[in-house]
Amino acid sequence: MKKQDPEKYKKWRIVQMLNYDMEGERLDREEVKRYWPEIKEEIDPETQRAVSFLLWGTPPSLSISQPSWNKPKRYSSY
Repeated sequence: MKKQDPEKYKKWRIVQMLNYDMEGERLDREEVKRYWPEIKEEIDPETQRAVSFLLWGTPPSLSISQPSWNKPKRYSSY
């Protein structure tokens, strides 16, 4: 894949490094920004928020899966 489609390989490599282990390697900030619209859906949601914060300074939002106003109420068991 590296020789046949170098751009696709770059995107794949960035996603792998973000989702798994970077093994001491560093990502190029401009390269991540360039491919971000195409790769953000392939990245873990928590990692997505962290990378978004590091790239653009946007504060992380509440968890999409369960916002604070939808959390189950805890009742005491008297």
